[in-house]
Amino acid sequence: MERKIFHILIYIGVLMLVACSNEGIAFKKAEQSYAIGEYYAASINYKKSYSRCTPKEKDKRAVRAFMMGECYRHIGYTQKAMAAYTNAIRYHIPDSTAYLHLARQQLKAGQYKQAAQNFNQYLEFDPGNELARSGLLSCELGPQWKAKPNQYKVKKETVFNSRRSDYSPLLVGDDASQLVLSSTRKESLGDDISGVTGLKFGDLFFSRKNEQGKWQAVEAIEGEVNTEYDEGAPCLSPDGKTMYFTRCSSDPDYPRFAEIWQSQRSDAAWSKPTKCAISRDTLTSFAHPAISPDGEWLYFVSDAEGGEGGLDIWRTRILSSGFGGMENVGRPINTAGDEMFPSFRPNGDLYFSSDGHPGMGGLDIFIAHEDSIRGTIVENQQYPLNSSADDFGMTFDGVHNRGFYSSSRGDGKGWEHIFSFECPEILQTVTGWVYEKDGYELPEALVYMVGNDGTNLKLSVRGDGSFTQVLKPGVDYVLLGTCKGYLNVKNEVRVEPEDEEESHEYTLQFPLPPINIPVLIDNIFYEFDRADLTPESTEALDKLVDMMNENPNITIELSAHCDYRGEDAYNQRLSQRRAESVVRYLIQHDIAKDRLTAVGYGETRPKIITKKLAETLLAGDPKVEVQVNDTLTEAYIMRVKDKDEQEVLNALNRRTEFRVLRTTYGTTLNEYKPEEEERKAAAKRKDEAIEEDDFIF
Repeated sequence: MERKIFHILIYIGVLMLVACSNEGIAFKKAEQSYAIGEYYAASINYKKSYSRCTPKEKDKRAVRAFMMGECYRHIGYTQKAMAAYTNAIRYHIPDSTAYLHLARQQLKAGQYKQAAQNFNQYLEFDPGNELARSGLLSCELGPQWKAKPNQYKVKKETVFNSRRSDYSPLLVGDDASQLVLSSTRKESLGDDISGVTGLKFGDLFFSRKNEQGKWQAVEAIEGEVNTEYDEGAPCLSPDGKTMYFTRCSSDPDYPRFAEIWQSQRSDAAWSKPTKCAISRDTLTSFAHPAISPDGEWLYFVSDAEGGEGGLDIWRTRILSSGFGGMENVGRPINTAGDEMFPSFRPNGDLYFSSDGHPGMGGLDIFIAHEDSIRGTIVENQQYPLNSSADDFGMTFDGVHNRGFYSSSRGDGKGWEHIFSFECPEILQTVTGWVYEKDGYELPEALVYMVGNDGTNLKLSVRGDGSFTQVLKPGVDYVLLGTCKGYLNVKNEVRVEPEDEEESHEYTLQFPLPPINIPVLIDNIFYEFDRADLTPESTEALDKLVDMMNENPNITIELSAHCDYRGEDAYNQRLSQRRAESVVRYLIQHDIAKDRLTAVGYGETRPKIITKKLAETLLAGDPKVEVQVNDTLTEAYIMRVKDKDEQEVLNALNRRTEFRVLRTTYGTTLNEYKPEEEERKAAAKRKDEAIEEDDFIF
C-alpha cells in the first residue's frame, strides 16, 4: 500500500513539473506574441499560462490576468478585458493601472457607476491623471446625454455588413453613389488569420447605387490595392484621382507597424499602390489618412515621439515632390488618450474619434472647428451618434450632415459594423455648374468665392463641372467661374437673414466663353431688315457688358452674320451696321471703344456644326439631323427637303458673335496686335458699308 501511494505521489509530481513546464512555455509564447503586437495570439497563451498556475500562485496569476486584460483591451473584447482586470486586482496585482484600465473598460460597457468607483480608486494613486479625471467626468456626462438624445438618427445598414468587422466607410463619386469600406469578411484575400485580431486580414470593398438609388451587394474593390495583408481606412483626394489607405504587413519575428499607401485611379480600377514616405522612421506607425478639403494636407494617426500621449493626429503638407515635414496638430484635439480616424466635411470641420476626451465610453466622435475668438473648439457629438462602444470613421454626403460611420455597439465580440446617420439641419447652399458656353462641363475649372463677411475661398469643381458650398445668412457673395483658355463669368448671391428659418439651395450657371473660337451671343434681335436693336435684346446685351467688365484685359471683335437670302453686298452692309449697333450699345454702357471692333461678315462665314449643337438639333422640334463639322452653306441647306428644317438652319446662320482678339489690354503686354491682313480686311468691309447716318469704327 505504501509503495502504491509512493508511485502516485511521484506521478503527481511529474504532472506538476510538466504543468509548470507547459505554463512557462505558454507564458514565453504569449510574451513573444505581445511584443510584436499580436494580441489575439498572445491572449490565448496568457490564458493557458494563467489556467496552469495554481490559485496559490497569486503573483503569477495576477500578472497573467493583467496581461490577458491588456490583450483583450487592444482587440476590443470588452467583457473579457473587464473579467481579466478584475482577476488581476483580486490577486493583488501591484500595477495600479489595473484600476484605470478596468474603469475605462467598464465605461466602454456603459457601467458608469462601477467605472466611477474604479476611477476614484486609481486617482488615490495618481491624483492628477488626465485619463482618470476625463473618465470620471464621462461617468457623469454619459448617462445625461443618453437620457436626452440629440437630433441625430442612426441606423444599422445591413446591406454593407457581414458576420465579421466592417468599418471606415467612404462615400465617393460626384453624386456619392459609391461606398468604399474596410472589411474582414470571408471574401478577403488570403487564408491566414491575423494574430492581432483573430480574424482574416482586412481588404477594401465597395457598393454602388442602382438606377433606383438602392445600394447593391458589396464587392471587392477593383485593381491591385488588396493583398494578403491588412488594407483599410481609405480616403480620397478632392479630385478623386488618388486614394490613400492604411496597410499593415505581418512578420512573425518583428512588430507590426501600420503604413500609409496611395493608389491612382486608372479607368475603372486602382493602380498598384506605392508607400507614402512620410518619415524615415521605420519604427513608427502611420495610419488612418484623411485629406484636407483644399487638398494641401495629409492628416494621419501616429504614435511618433513628440505627441500628447497614446495615438495622436498629425499632418504633413502634400508637395509635388512628396511630403513635407510632419507636425502634431496639438491640443485641444490631441490628449493623453488615443485620437484616431480623422475625416473632413467640405466646410473644413475636422471629425475624429477619441477615448481621451470626456465622452460616452470607448471611442467617441468629436468635431473640431475654428472660432475667431476662442480658437479651436472640440465638441462631443453625444448620443445617439456616440455610444459607450467604439464609434468612428465618418464619411459625409456632400455638404450635408448625413452619411455613414462605423460602431461596435450591440456586438458582443466588439466587431464593428456600418451605420447610417443623419442630423436635420437648416442649410443654405449654392450649387453651380461651370461649363463651356455652347459646350460641355469644365472639370478643370475653379470658382473663387468672396463674401462681405471675410469669406475667401477657392472651390474645385466635380467631374460634371458642378460644385456645392454652404452659405451664411445675411452675407453677400460674389462667385467668379474661371478656367484656363476661357473668359471669367461672375455671379452674385445674397442670403437674406430670414432664410435661417428653412433650408434653401441657390442655383447658378457659369457658361465660360472660350478665348480661341467665336462665341454666339444668344437673344440678340434686330428690327426686320434693319440694324436697330429690339428691346428684347437688352438682357443679352447687359450680360455682354458684365462679361467685358469681368474680363477687363480683353478686346473683342463683334461680328454679325446673315443667311444666304438677299444680295451679297446688301447682306454685307446690313451685317456691318448690326455689328456696329451692338458696339454702340456697349460704348453707351461705359465699355472703352478701343476694346471693340465691329465686323459684318454677311453670308461669307456660315455656321459650322459642333458636337453640342448637333445633339441639340437632333433633340429639337423639328428634329434636324446634322453631322459634326458640317458647314451650313446655301447648297447644304437647299439639300434639306423640309422647309421648317431649312428655317432652323437659316436661323443658325443669322447670328451675332464675338471673339477675343487680345487678352493684354491695359497691361504692359500691349505690343500684341491683330494680324495686318485681318485689320486691312476689316477696314475694307467698313468702307464698303459707309452710308449716311451709319455708325462707323
